[in-house]
Amino acid sequence: MILEKAAKMDVLEDIDLKRVGLELMFLTPEKCSRAEGISAVELSKSLSMPVETVKKKLKILFDKEIIRVYGINPKLWKFDEYKFQKMDEDDDVYRLLCNFDDVDFDRYFSYN
Repeated sequence: MILEKAAKMDVLEDIDLKRVGLELMFLTPEKCSRAEGISAVELSKSLSMPVETVKKKLKILFDKEIIRVYGINPKLWKFDEYKFQKMDEDDDVYRLLCNFDDVDFDRYFSYN
């Protein structure tokens, strides 16, 4: 029980997971080199994060079925809005990605 609560708190405080998830969530076609999505290497460069960290966070999001993968080499990742909307609202990853308190929307949108 205590380990389960600690794991939930870890997810809710996982800043890297949130950064990767939000980057994919707000990824526009103009930011991608391919229509199918973005590679882990491109994602790590845009977030200034190590590729291995990005890959671990992509695996978590993939296991939650809120991102899709296309291809083999390179794998291209894309956010699945439909599956995200169908997630349980009590899911820790869902709550993490829906918490916009500390999000800088200027990173994702240009207001002209």
